[in-house]
Amino acid sequence: MRVHRLGISATYRPGRDALRHALDCGLNYLFCYGFDTHLTSLVRGLPSHQRQQLVISTGAYNLLVGHPNLRRTLEKRLLQLGTECIDVFLFLGVTKPKHLTEHVLEEFARFKQEGKIRAFGMSCHDRAFAGKLVAEGALDVYMIRYNAAHRGAEQDIFPHLTAHDPGLVSYTATRWRYLIRRQRGWPKDLPIPSPGQCYRFVLSNPHVDVCLTAPSNHGQLQQNLAALDDGPLTEDEMHLMRAYGDLVHHKKKMLG
Repeated sequence: MRVHRLGISATYRPGRDALRHALDCGLNYLFCYGFDTHLTSLVRGLPSHQRQQLVISTGAYNLLVGHPNLRRTLEKRLLQLGTECIDVFLFLGVTKPKHLTEHVLEEFARFKQEGKIRAFGMSCHDRAFAGKLVAEGALDVYMIRYNAAHRGAEQDIFPHLTAHDPGLVSYTATRWRYLIRRQRGWPKDLPIPSPGQCYRFVLSNPHVDVCLTAPSNHGQLQQNLAALDDGPLTEDEMHLMRAYGDLVHHKKKMLG
């Protein structure tokens, strides 16, 4: 699947006009939850030739108690999106190895055999576990947290990608906006990262296939798109991002 390196989510309801503009600009990796009606209704209304150019990603939530009904969720997403096949179907919110059971893997393989999905994977915060699965070639796609404050994937996941070459999708480039807020202890004469620099930090890493953006309005989308024109970070910008990321990571870790 060929994808634009910036993907889009409608979690913060940016409006259908913003989403249409994203498609017009070439963004073709769309991630949605079941409640993202802005995106699901947009996809459902697209003509078939335009839908074929998109890579639609969604998934089923990992239940901390009990077992999710993966087939029921898949059928619901197919109906919501008005399609017969989901391009990337994810098991969302895996926090421990025991959550990704043989039953889950068998279900995903069955969906793929039936032609209802093209690829399957998971979103996961356990980097060591994700890295092990990457090395084994267990899944088609991995959705992970990666930003200037959370760079552990550089050691735990990225070195293992070459063997099986799965898709790698990153999210929360701004670390839930903490990277673009001035933190106490940062020198007053130094700038703080811009949203564009946060996205460019992620996209400067060639291991990331898609970096998700979740704007809340058309203006934010425009800013994020404009950052792409600036290309990879300069050496000075990279130093700034890593230093500020370390500060944010330390502060959030101290707060628990």
